[in-house]
Amino acid sequence: MGNNITLDVKKVCKKYDDFKLNSISFDVKAGEIVGIIGPNGAGKTTTIKLILKIIESDSGEIDFLGKNIMEDEKSSYKGKIGYVGENTDFFLNQKLKNIKRVYKGYYREWDESYYQYLIKTVFELNEELKIKELSKGMRVKFSLTLALSHNPKLLIMDEPTSGLDPIVRGKILKLLKEHARDRDIAIIFSSHITEDMNKIADRLIFVNRGEILQICTVKNVLDKKYSIDEYLEMLIKNKERGNEKYN
Repeated sequence: MGNNITLDVKKVCKKYDDFKLNSISFDVKAGEIVGIIGPNGAGKTTTIKLILKIIESDSGEIDFLGKNIMEDEKSSYKGKIGYVGENTDFFLNQKLKNIKRVYKGYYREWDESYYQYLIKTVFELNEELKIKELSKGMRVKFSLTLALSHNPKLLIMDEPTSGLDPIVRGKILKLLKEHARDRDIAIIFSSHITEDMNKIADRLIFVNRGEILQICTVKNVLDKKYSIDEYLEMLIKNKERGNEKYN
């Protein structure tokens, strides 16, 4: 794992009528896989949207490769970020090869040989198929192939393995771990499936109600004889008890 910090989130806040992301701070290093764990509505997706500048923060700073993304008016930094979400529909009536042709035009560092390796050798996908002809697992594989083929420095995975069978999930997790190690890429992995975190994450960020409850290694959780779900539940209860003392 590299020592260089790829992403540095510093005291970021975002307030809505019914929710507040409350001064969150964390970093992700090159070669590191960081899992974001929390219940629905905890702030996981809001955090990812802020990193991608889909929404803008009210305060705080997000540095990517040492530069504040808010000062990048054209959002050119996104060319060095890969993203795979739960929704992988693309254009349902388009063939994979046509989507790839459009997609690669956006990235200067597109690696066609690596794309061909992933789609043919690793995931065994037929480029003549249309998106609507793919299973959910195949769509995630294609989305991941696109995301990795332009040599990103940061890969963001937002609930990508939800609903996939264990074999497909295992193949994707193995590839991610190898990619982080061999290409020194930083990975953020947000998922409800904590079993996945056991297999690939180096560190975990536990979040609830817009706050970071704790950041620790997976080993730290397992050494305490907790499952990740149990540890999150314990952190939430401890936070609620602490709040009760001051009410």
